Amino acid sequence: MEKPVKDAGNGSGRDERTGGGKGVNRRDFLRGVAVAGGAAFLGTPTDVQALHDLSGWPDRMGMLTDLTECVGCRSCEAACNAANRLPAPNAPFDEKSVFERKRRPTASAYTVVNRYENTKTPGNPIYRKVQCNHCEEPSCASACPVRAYTKTPEGPVLYNQDVCFGCRYCMVACPFYAPAYDYDSALEPKVVKCTMCHGRIKAGGIPACSGACPMGAITFGKRGTLLKVARDRIRKFPDRYVDQIYGEYEAGGTSWLYLSGVPFGQLDYPTNLPRKPIVENTKGFLSAVPLVLTLWPALLGLCYAANRNKEEKG
Repeated sequence: MEKPVKDAGNGSGRDERTGGGKGVNRRDFLRGVAVAGGAAFLGTPTDVQALHDLSGWPDRMGMLTDLTECVGCRSCEAACNAANRLPAPNAPFDEKSVFERKRRPTASAYTVVNRYENTKTPGNPIYRKVQCNHCEEPSCASACPVRAYTKTPEGPVLYNQDVCFGCRYCMVACPFYAPAYDYDSALEPKVVKCTMCHGRIKAGGIPACSGACPMGAITFGKRGTLLKVARDRIRKFPDRYVDQIYGEYEAGGTSWLYLSGVPFGQLDYPTNLPRKPIVENTKGFLSAVPLVLTLWPALLGLCYAANRNKEEKG
């Protein structure tokens, strides 16, 4: 059996995001409003369909997080921050007070770790790492009217900010609430999320969080191999794990898999998701949505940003 990669490695690739910094003048703003308004008037429906060809990629990669091994050190957060060149957080990565509230990924933190009480072993808290789960058939990609999302053959779901106009349908469609919106760049709409360090994978390396985990709680490898590893752990240690691999079937399956010692519902995982991809239930509706309904959020965002800049200068 092929062994998944567990230890750290200096991936020669780097997962970089295309930066902004490009201003929008009055002419460009008005041109954008005119083009969007014309398309909205026509009401062109979007072509949304399930991504049925994904089953042809048996070698796609995945991640396995064993929650029974995580100690809440937040090394994964620090590694993600460095790999993606994100701004430094307000509190340092060794600060434990962040566990006093539940956090979600943001534009400046693609992954976060939350703490939960352990009903099975009181006094021994459980830590859960949260990030994009990189669905096998991502609903964000199917909901996007401009095809800003791509499910890569390697496994990660990538986002192209150059074609995104900020409708945020992906945020509504995601069953795991993973995409975050960068509200600080309203004139340049951008949704941000974990990329599973696609650049590192393509270069033969491993995702930053996996390489940085000192406990080996995050394992990178082929998804099929990771499922076998997870099943073996459940079989060998039935008292340690619940008999479930979260992400194996949920919403059609995800590239990020989880093992836990307590029911996943106690850790805020959605437990009412269907086994088939979410898009199977929504593609008919989404295909009938006129483009006008997706453009209004972008237009309102542009108007808001323009007014805010005017007020700040005035």
